[in-house]
Amino acid sequence: MKILALGDIVGTRTVEYLQNNLRGVVSRERIDLVVANGENTTDIRGLCARDARALLDCGIDVITLGNHAFGMRDIYPLLDEETRIIRPANYPPEVPGSGYTLIRADGFRILVINISGCTQLEPLACPFETVERILAREAGGYDLAIMDIHAESTSEKLALAYCFDGKIQVMFGTHTHVPTADEQILPNGSGYLTDLGMCGPVHSVIGADIDSVIRRFRTHLPTHFTVADGTLRANGAIFDVDMDAKRVRSVRRIVF
Repeated sequence: MKILALGDIVGTRTVEYLQNNLRGVVSRERIDLVVANGENTTDIRGLCARDARALLDCGIDVITLGNHAFGMRDIYPLLDEETRIIRPANYPPEVPGSGYTLIRADGFRILVINISGCTQLEPLACPFETVERILAREAGGYDLAIMDIHAESTSEKLALAYCFDGKIQVMFGTHTHVPTADEQILPNGSGYLTDLGMCGPVHSVIGADIDSVIRRFRTHLPTHFTVADGTLRANGAIFDVDMDAKRVRSVRRIVF
């Protein structure tokens, strides 16, 4: 099985870019399942219902979110209704949506988990304990597990990956928007990459207009960030999984 994971989608323009390009990549690479982080899709701070539906319609099978999961209020009902959109599982249970989903792909039952780190982000429930509870609750009900680790700290992402090596076969980080070069197979067979990067404007500061970000750093004044103009690019990784052995054969970064 081949799984394509896409980094944080930044801006509605990028939705149109994926509409025009994603299906070709899926066909060419023989992808069975596409997971993408959509928390920055609408105006950088959230995902609106319209953009969410457009992403699902263009070939993304599961949308994960992060610390901006609730930035757009019109997504709240959809989080409760649409099982293909998940938010970090360690938010309080009272908030809209679910932190994981079960989906079928290529005849297999796939568990997809979304978790948020706590270092330099909101102090949510312990991500380690939260994931352990999900795995125990769903034991025997899935054939393969995937986890989006939405976190600021690279050490926290790697610690989570080693903790669940062999239990969750596909693990990748999102949030920092900068792709890392540490794609690897962990000792117990899980595939891992610390950060997928982003899908958005190439000439930008993690997707935002360059001048506005420089102004913020120079003045320390509140600044409204807008999505940068110019060339778009999608960053992600392809995980090739041996479903018989429940081990990842390879992890390969992809840019298109």
